[in-house]
Amino acid sequence: MTIHAFIDALPKVELHVHLVGSASVPTVLELSRRHPGSRVPTTPEELRAFYVFRDFADFARVYQAVNALVREPEDVATLVTGLARDLAGQNGRYVEVTVTPYAHHVVGMPMRAVTEALDIAARRSLEEYGVRIGYIFDIPGEYGAEAARITLDHALREPPRALVAFGLAGIEQERVRHRDAFRDAFRAATAAGLHSVPHAGEMTGPETVWEVVDHLGAERIGHGISCLDDPRLVAHLRERQIPLDVCPTSNVCTGQVAHIKEHPLPRLLREGLFVTINSDDPPMFATTLTEEYRVAADVFGLDRPALATLARNAVTASYLDPGTRRELLAEIDALV
Repeated sequence: MTIHAFIDALPKVELHVHLVGSASVPTVLELSRRHPGSRVPTTPEELRAFYVFRDFADFARVYQAVNALVREPEDVATLVTGLARDLAGQNGRYVEVTVTPYAHHVVGMPMRAVTEALDIAARRSLEEYGVRIGYIFDIPGEYGAEAARITLDHALREPPRALVAFGLAGIEQERVRHRDAFRDAFRAATAAGLHSVPHAGEMTGPETVWEVVDHLGAERIGHGISCLDDPRLVAHLRERQIPLDVCPTSNVCTGQVAHIKEHPLPRLLREGLFVTINSDDPPMFATTLTEEYRVAADVFGLDRPALATLARNAVTASYLDPGTRRELLAEIDALV
């Protein structure tokens, strides 16, 4: 079995993928043609050029443009089942999908309708593709206190059945102005039983990671790669074994890392940190979850045991029920 065949055969769990960012090129083109007048191109060639980002701010503008195409609850369900279909083709078994309720609120979708679409999509994903779905509701940080309030309200009043966690994403540099609102929202969400999985340390330094660890109760961190700039933080993350959802290709495409060969994944592993591999916004970055494992093998030289450890880490860091988690771990062990 070649290393690529081994990767194909690995049972996989994806912990860091955004719903809108998971939309396949055909789906985005269909939506852009359905809603003429948007900033999103209507041909494959133009869309590929649209998905070349100068920096994170440029990526955020493109993401918002695509997000504006999702205007009906059935669009939400289509995105979830499309993601499940794509993962099933990669031997994906479970995915925790980051959903941004505020984005659906501002285009006028009722809270209950969004939740019903998410519930229907989770059921269809399991029945049709064998992929289990968990949802993370995240606050788009640049929209501040209003976004925090609306996201929390949806999570507490009308949660989908598969809601497992509460997150914070968006432009990290904007967070300090709304810090108290985010802290209050996370206190309420975790008190209600949701897990804390904020983004941090993607486009800012270790101070953002410390903020989510100390004040948002982070149980898992999206990206977190700038932790390496602070030895004390590295030691803290290693001691607590707080998982980092690492997305190598994403970091290159958004300009956080200059070249894939310069990505800190190998150093994160050498430091003994708890790392999982993820795709973030796969069609936008011309990648897949499988491709991220191939990057780990081809670029960084990870062998089969190391790749299997990354796959196990994703299962262990997930919020799957214990029985399914044990079954997946046993499958990985059997393959190795």
